[in-house]
Amino acid sequence: MTPIAAPPAPPLLLTLGDANGIGPELVCRLLSEEPQCRASLRLGLIGPEAALVAHCERLSLPRFWTPLPADNPDALAASPPGVYLLTPPRLDGLPVTPGKETPAGGLAAGESLEYATAILARHPDWGLVTGPLSKAALNAAGFAFPGHTEFLAERSGVGPSGVCMHLCGPVLRVSLVTTHPPLARVPSLVTYDRVALCLALTWDYVKRLGLTDKPIAVCGLNPHAGEGGLLGSEDEAVVRPAVAAAVAKGIRAMGPLPADTVFHRAVGGEFSAILAMYHDQGLPPLKMLHFRETVNVTLGLPFVRTSVGHGTAFALVGTGQADTGSLRAALRLARQMTGGAA
Repeated sequence: MTPIAAPPAPPLLLTLGDANGIGPELVCRLLSEEPQCRASLRLGLIGPEAALVAHCERLSLPRFWTPLPADNPDALAASPPGVYLLTPPRLDGLPVTPGKETPAGGLAAGESLEYATAILARHPDWGLVTGPLSKAALNAAGFAFPGHTEFLAERSGVGPSGVCMHLCGPVLRVSLVTTHPPLARVPSLVTYDRVALCLALTWDYVKRLGLTDKPIAVCGLNPHAGEGGLLGSEDEAVVRPAVAAAVAKGIRAMGPLPADTVFHRAVGGEFSAILAMYHDQGLPPLKMLHFRETVNVTLGLPFVRTSVGHGTAFALVGTGQADTGSLRAALRLARQMTGGAA
C-alpha cells in the first residue's frame, strides 16, 4: 500500500523587525549561508526590501528571496518551498540606515506587524516569527505599544491579560507570571487568576511539545517559597491554591517551590517547564545557559508566535559579531509548533 503523504506544514511569516536593527542582517546571513534552514520552508519575510538589499550587497550575498505582490499574501500558501518577500505598501521606498535608531525603523516594525496580523486573522494555522524592534522607535513612528507582546495581544483580540510570556532554550523552558513591571509592583500583580492562567497556558504549550511526562515547577514569589508564611504570605494565600486548582483539573504541576533550587532540578530533567513569578527570577538562569539560543514565545495568542530572545543591537549591525543562533532556534520552534518537522 502506498503511504499517504503528510500535508505540507503551513507557511511561516517572519517580520524583519526594526529595519535598521540587527534583524535584517541576521536573516540575510542565516538564510544565505545555511540553505538547509530554508530548504523545506515556505517562509514569507515581511518588511522593506531595501533592508535586505543593503546587507546582501555589503556581505556579497546573492538575493535569496522572491517578491510576492503585497495585495495577495495568500499566494504564499500555494507557493513551493522557498523564501518570499512581502513588502507592506507603506514601506515601499522606505529609507534604511543600518545601525541607526530612527522612526523609519520603527515604522517598518509596526507596519510589518500590522500586515502580519491581518494575514494571521485569516490563517491562524500559519506561524509568526518576529525580528527585534526598538520600543522607542516603534512609539516614535506612532505605534503606542510597549513591544511585540502587547501589540499582538491587542490586534488578535486577546488583550494583554490573556497572554503569557515564555522563553526557552534547549534545556530550560520558563514562563513568567509578570513581565516588565517595577519590582515593587510585582506582589500585587501575582494574583490567583494570573497564576492559574499562566499555568494553564504553559501546560497547553508543553502538551504541544509532547512533554507532559514531567510536571511544571511553579516558583514561589518569596525566598524559600515563603517558608510557610514566615517570609511572606503570597505563596500560601495565592500561589499554592492556584497550583492545587490546576492539579485538580489534570495539569501536572508542583509548587510553590523555592526558586533558588528549582532551576538546578530542572536542568537535571525533573520538570517540563518552570513558571516564574517575575522577570529577573526566571530569566537569569535561562540566559546563563542559553544566551545565544533563547527563543521568546507568546502563549495564549490564536496563532503560534516565536521571536528571537535579543534586542535590535544597533551597535552590532555590520560588525559580524551578532549570532544567528536565536533566529535559527525561533524558526525551528515555530515550524515544530505549526506541525512541521523540528
